[in-house]
Amino acid sequence: MTLTRRELARLLTRVENGQADDELAALYPQTGRAHIIGLTGAPGTGKSSLVSALTQHYRSQGLTVAIIAVDPTSPFSGGAILGDRIRMRDLSGDAGVFIRSMATRGALGGLAVTTTDMIRVLDAAGFDIVLVETVGAGQSEVDIAGAAQTTLVLEAPGAGDDIQAIKAGILEIADILVVNKADRAGVESTVKALRAMLDLGHRAEPIVHHTLRMESINSARPHDQAEAVEMTISGWQPPILQTVATEARGIPELADQIAAHRAYLRQGGVLEQRERARLSAEIAERLRERLLAQLLAHIDTRDFEALLDRVLAREIDPLFAVRVLMSDNSHKHPIENK
Repeated sequence: MTLTRRELARLLTRVENGQADDELAALYPQTGRAHIIGLTGAPGTGKSSLVSALTQHYRSQGLTVAIIAVDPTSPFSGGAILGDRIRMRDLSGDAGVFIRSMATRGALGGLAVTTTDMIRVLDAAGFDIVLVETVGAGQSEVDIAGAAQTTLVLEAPGAGDDIQAIKAGILEIADILVVNKADRAGVESTVKALRAMLDLGHRAEPIVHHTLRMESINSARPHDQAEAVEMTISGWQPPILQTVATEARGIPELADQIAAHRAYLRQGGVLEQRERARLSAEIAERLRERLLAQLLAHIDTRDFEALLDRVLAREIDPLFAVRVLMSDNSHKHPIENK
């Protein structure tokens, strides 16, 4: 797909606004070529600086890079600062780099609802690398693991309790652990704590990539076949790297590990299994959204409010209200079904 930068920007805006379904369908066959790299971590770990340093490294190798920087949306004003373009000003003017900031628009998980579609547009546009920087992540903001092929989790020394910073949720999604700002005091203890956490358990590569659940697919296969597939895939053990992004220290070594992880994914069908799991989860989620929209479209607002009044009056409970709304004649007589 050949687009000017202005055409690409306009297409991404339509995607972000949910107005490009036909265009997304047309470009989908052209996707699957770029390496999708996600970066997440707590605020202040230097995600934007690392994105900038990685981009400059890849550009020195002649690769083109697209960047999606996700910023949180204010729950009060509905706006977002989108400040990562300021932090990445060193990349401005490079025709081989495309930066797109976007707001979460209230979505949880560290990404916006349309981030996956925007990744596909940039993939189809021919970029070699797509870097996705999430909002400052907590323990539950791990959606990047489902969108990226290689997930970098950033830590920084001196950020507080080492164990608090690497609790379950974030550690499990890491393909590569990066201790950024490694010129600070305390880097040795941070690395030691990370290594101890990794040593606590054996990491096996699951068919379900990180947080994605695949009961539906496994149930469609013979049980012994599903077990056999899982046992034949050996696990990737996340390396721990130290970087100082502002000085480009450790960046070549990090790029080498990213390349090694990509090679690992291509061996033994790991990438295909992850992609299958991710697409299954995506289709299920989109199906839920469409079914809910169709259901709500057939429910009269006045009937819904009347049903809500009965819940508020403690005449019926919310679960029963859902059952009423899902019944065949709920859109006609929602309050007469009890």
